[in-house]
Amino acid sequence: MRTILALIALCSAVAGAALAAEPSPELIAYGKALVEAGDCAGCHTADPAKPFAGGKRIDTPFGAIFAPNLTPDRDTGIGAWTDADFVRAVRTGIAPDGSNYYPAFPYPYFTKMTKNDVLAIRAYLGTLAPVASRNKPPELRWPFGYRGLMRLWNAMYFKPGLFEPDQSRSAAWNRGGYLVTGLGHCGACHTPKNYFGADRNGQALSGNEVGGWFAPRLDGAARTGLKSWSEEDITEYLQSGRNAKSHAGGPMAEVVVNSTAKMSDADVRAIAQYLKSLPPARRETIVTPPDDAEMKAGQAVYARLCIACHEADGSGAPRIYPPLPGNALLQSNNPSSTLRIILDGAHTVTTPRAPNTGEMPGYAKQLSDDEIAAVTNYIRNSWGNAGPLVTPAQVAKARKEP
Repeated sequence: MRTILALIALCSAVAGAALAAEPSPELIAYGKALVEAGDCAGCHTADPAKPFAGGKRIDTPFGAIFAPNLTPDRDTGIGAWTDADFVRAVRTGIAPDGSNYYPAFPYPYFTKMTKNDVLAIRAYLGTLAPVASRNKPPELRWPFGYRGLMRLWNAMYFKPGLFEPDQSRSAAWNRGGYLVTGLGHCGACHTPKNYFGADRNGQALSGNEVGGWFAPRLDGAARTGLKSWSEEDITEYLQSGRNAKSHAGGPMAEVVVNSTAKMSDADVRAIAQYLKSLPPARRETIVTPPDDAEMKAGQAVYARLCIACHEADGSGAPRIYPPLPGNALLQSNNPSSTLRIILDGAHTVTTPRAPNTGEMPGYAKQLSDDEIAAVTNYIRNSWGNAGPLVTPAQVAKARKEP
């Protein structure tokens, strides 16, 4: 009888411990918010019907990798991982089997996250439906397919360590810094990279080309950065995908829809406060204006195709048709985003705060390389704007982008 009672007591204790180990609804909800802030679904979802099951192709300058399965499937996902496995993977880029991840998985940013936040993310991922989806091997050019090289890369470029709050700044500023430099990994797109794909020292958030688009400067540069934007402008843009100065397009539109539009007001405002505090990371380029013939050619195209929506003075209709004067992205040294929009057209992103849609047709078939270069130069150098000359060869190259 005593043996039976002892077994019952032991089973009760084990069951109690198991129940105690179950994450609370509050922790799961917090983990979900962190997953949205990190836009994890953006990379780890190839099939919308199978969220977080991986398989999405991510093209890099070194070839392609495929995002892994984050569902709790024990064979192909993270269901068999321990908490320590997950923390090590997220914060140091090392898989449970000891192999190294490539930095397309932004562990150089996630290293700044607290252990508790990483475990909250794991708690949320553990509530997902398990999906059997085996991870695909990368398709990288030689010699980048050798994962052992990542040990050397980490030794040279990876600096592990938590985000260090600035005690002279407010709690909101530090929260914004934690989100921008850590969980939000904004620098993964917006910071220029060196030959080996590492962030360029001293140039944080000063703009970078990504997949045929240009992720613009997020620092305080006067012409091509956020100096002319207020905290309210940044907040509105992140929450709705548009403001009186610009609209989100390309990859950033997806980030707004899947991530920043879902974040809390406090977190978005914290990001805005942090970004507005950043000085220019590098000098802006001195621009030589196009000659009169180029400007007249561009003006003719603009008058024929653009003036109806963007107006003669480029003022457009804020939050419907983006204004062109003072547009920071338009004046960026790298014209990739502008060329993509002119070639392919644009669709205004819709969010709960800004549900109305807007369309711009693409002109890839209607205009020649010379005409697109001319109109691009015109809008980049009118109304007080200043942008480096765009050549027909650059347009031809942009046409070939997938």
